[in-house]
Amino acid sequence: MRASANIGGHPIHPMLIPFPIGLWVFSLIADLIFMWRGNPAWESVAFYTLAGGIGGGVLAAAVGLIDLLGVKDNQVFRTGLFHAGANVVALLIFVVDFYLRTTSGSQMVGAGSKIPFILSLIGVIVLSFAGYLGGELVFRYGVGVESQTSINAEQQ
Repeated sequence: MRASANIGGHPIHPMLIPFPIGLWVFSLIADLIFMWRGNPAWESVAFYTLAGGIGGGVLAAAVGLIDLLGVKDNQVFRTGLFHAGANVVALLIFVVDFYLRTTSGSQMVGAGSKIPFILSLIGVIVLSFAGYLGGELVFRYGVGVESQTSINAEQQ
């Protein structure tokens, strides 16, 4: 089932998702290192990796929506909807997490609050569930995967 958003038959969504996933997970790791070592540079790393993950997440979500709207099978669409919903929840968690790390946001929770770290942890857990559903879409339902016969037919 060819992805609606593709370049030369290669789906774009899987090309984009490693960036926000990696940035958000690394932000959580930076938080852990900051809590362990107390070096404020790691707090900055967590802040900027969150920001990069949010930007990449918005882009991946837009392309994923294009793919979702191209799905015709009801079961696959339903799974895709849960996948998209979980990713949107994760994205919103990371947006709130990011805001609470800004000067304005930190006034709401207080300096040294563990709430941003807890939000990062929850966000990564939700992201993992969304990733599982993404795996279901690809490996169980073949979303974004073309059969060899389709590829051979196009080449002739």
